[in-house]
Amino acid sequence: MATTAQWIEGARPRTLPNAIAPVLVGTGAAASLGDAVWWKALLALLVSLALIIGVNYANDYSDGIRGTDDERVGPLRLVGSKVASPGSVKAAAVGCFVVGGVAGITLAVTSAWWLILVGAVCIAGAWYYTGGKKPYGYSGLGEVAVFVFFGLVAVLGTQFVQAGRVDWVGAVAAVAVGSFSSAVLVANNLRDIDTDPDSGKHTLAVRLGDSRTRLLHLALMIVPFAVTVALVARTPWALIALIALPLAARANTPVRTGATGFALIPALRDSGLAMLVWGLTTGAALALA
Repeated sequence: MATTAQWIEGARPRTLPNAIAPVLVGTGAAASLGDAVWWKALLALLVSLALIIGVNYANDYSDGIRGTDDERVGPLRLVGSKVASPGSVKAAAVGCFVVGGVAGITLAVTSAWWLILVGAVCIAGAWYYTGGKKPYGYSGLGEVAVFVFFGLVAVLGTQFVQAGRVDWVGAVAAVAVGSFSSAVLVANNLRDIDTDPDSGKHTLAVRLGDSRTRLLHLALMIVPFAVTVALVARTPWALIALIALPLAARANTPVRTGATGFALIPALRDSGLAMLVWGLTTGAALALA
């Protein structure tokens, strides 16, 4: 049986900034409209965290039973390393989706009923990323899904449930967070670019090739700071987010210099850290507005 530490590692804590940053930014965007609601922000954070941990366990389960993780470079996979049974990992994923669903329904009941449909699409997207007969994550659509779910939906959903509306600030900030989230996945898939095709996994990195994938990571890391400049139209405090620029540059360094395999793991870590710092500072700046 897997230990507590192995379950925590299997949840992939380094991906948590993908869940935390959009809620920080969405709450800041709501606050800039004068409508931040602390308990709704906490519920939105619970939804976001439950979904990302759930999708990580779901990926662990689906990839594990397919044999995709039999030869893997990166963090521990519970099923692939045989430290946990497929059934237990699947149950953990479902449990996370239930927690996220209950919190999401609470937000929908107090905001807008149609958010239940949005939540259902998010959960389906989380499961079929690597689950089902034709997982879209194996067809090069993973980055698109991450951009949509942990960028657009997460930021604008957080702003909407608190403020009752979205505005251009929330929209451009959602693009920035989505770019960061996609950059994390791009770095991850670049690390596995040589082994993924052997298991039938044709990610965007596989389709683009090594050099163009590296350029894509750079472009995605630039977008949030272009958004920072645009947000000055709402508040000059937005420029404080430039504090995350050195972290973004450090995240891109292994990618830019041609690192492969384990040497790309710092790119994943630092991409997530840059996103978290950018989200925290931007959220605070918008709240000050």
